[in-house]
Amino acid sequence: MLIAVTQMVAGFLLLVWGADRLVAGASATARNLGVSPLVIGLTIIGFGTSAPELVVSAVATLKGNSGLAVGNAIGSNIANMGLVLGVTALIYPLRLESTALKREYPMLLLIMLVCFLMALDGGYSHVEGWILLISLLLVVIWIIHIGMRRPPSDPLAEEFEAEIPKDMPPKVAFFWLMVGLVVLPVSSQFLVDGAITISKSLGVSDIVIGLTIVSLGTSLPELATAVTSALRKEDDLAIGNIIGSNIFNLLGVLGIAAVLGPVEMMPIILARDFPAMFLLTGALYLMASDFRGPGRIGRRSGSVLLIMFVGYITMVWMSSGHNGALNLG
Repeated sequence: MLIAVTQMVAGFLLLVWGADRLVAGASATARNLGVSPLVIGLTIIGFGTSAPELVVSAVATLKGNSGLAVGNAIGSNIANMGLVLGVTALIYPLRLESTALKREYPMLLLIMLVCFLMALDGGYSHVEGWILLISLLLVVIWIIHIGMRRPPSDPLAEEFEAEIPKDMPPKVAFFWLMVGLVVLPVSSQFLVDGAITISKSLGVSDIVIGLTIVSLGTSLPELATAVTSALRKEDDLAIGNIIGSNIFNLLGVLGIAAVLGPVEMMPIILARDFPAMFLLTGALYLMASDFRGPGRIGRRSGSVLLIMFVGYITMVWMSSGHNGALNLG
């Protein structure tokens, strides 16, 4: 058990570091090649923090633990909204200024609904996996399209410009890109092996481990990015990163898992975890809307999000059956 915990913690640390190096190297490489900072921000930075979820879920599916992949994807979305934005808003209240983000909120809700309807028949097939991945490609194209139409004064464009490394030589940027590409799958292997061992030792399913421990670990890059952005008063970047990450988790993480192998969706996921994700997303949308003035997620709203997240995690563990009587995987 101790070895498994050490293995998983080491996997988490390497995963976060590898994701950071991957995003830095890819961003700097793209800038050196003359790619627009806005395009880099909307693609590499916007979705790059979801790389841990993608690689962990791919490794878990290849090992025959698709429950860990599903739990990781949905649990990470819940952690992003409840934990990441909750903690970030407590540190620095977030103000939503970019009109483009307000268009992306409804898109996230629509994607969640489609993924839920797809799963009603018991899971995601190989074909549905490809549909999700193609949908992700279309979403990226759409996001870039609306992003390029933003006025120069759009706060999000200015924040992306400040985030991309400016003075990294091409060879150094390429080196860190390669390091990230190597470290991510290796660290994911450690993490998944440790998580599987721990789930067996505790007598709970791999879905529970994916929804809680693994999803918390793979959400660390989002937490670091959001807190850093908030401290720099880059409100739109903090919120936009979460929206982009959640879209990527649903379409990309679930999509790649289904393409690699049929993904079974246990009834408890549809009855408990999808509704929790809808509830948090809806609450976040109402908090950030401008019905009563500029959209704002203050410390009170952050506290509510954090309480909702803690309540959800408690509910998952209480319903998991530590004695192994309720094995959902």
